[in-house]
Amino acid sequence: MLFWFAGTSLLGMWFTFRDPVMDHRLIIVGALLPDLIDSVKGKQWIAHTLLFPVGILFIVMLITIGRRASRRRLLALPIGLFWHLIFDASWTNPNIFWWPVAGVSFGDSGILLVEGSLGKIILLELSGVLSLMWLFKRFGLSDAQRRKKFVRTGRIDRSITEARMDK
Repeated sequence: MLFWFAGTSLLGMWFTFRDPVMDHRLIIVGALLPDLIDSVKGKQWIAHTLLFPVGILFIVMLITIGRRASRRRLLALPIGLFWHLIFDASWTNPNIFWWPVAGVSFGDSGILLVEGSLGKIILLELSGVLSLMWLFKRFGLSDAQRRKKFVRTGRIDRSITEARMDK
């Protein structure tokens, strides 16, 4: 699923962080990565564990010591991974979510895109599209200059993040 995870992750970012400097493209990559990785197995596997985003977060923190700008940008990747776990309800399967603490077996939980009902997938994807449409308007991406900046850097205009929600 593409739009569900991209839309909900960006929406989650908007309502929690509103960071104009964060690379929102990496949020999307992080939100899509678990299903991409685990689709090789055809079921939820290592990328749907809590250990995976925590491990990526540890690596990002380690490789960006003394490089604050890089750290701030790259932190978007593990944040996107955490958003995926939230919007995939991964915590509902403790064998996978808490692996290896809950045991070493992953079980047979399928990826929603592979094993979900068509109706549910369509509903979630439509919700993601609606979220992205709202964010497109909220981020002012109809303006060519803002859109170009977003595509090139992943950043949203600072004036948008500092604006009040009721505008």
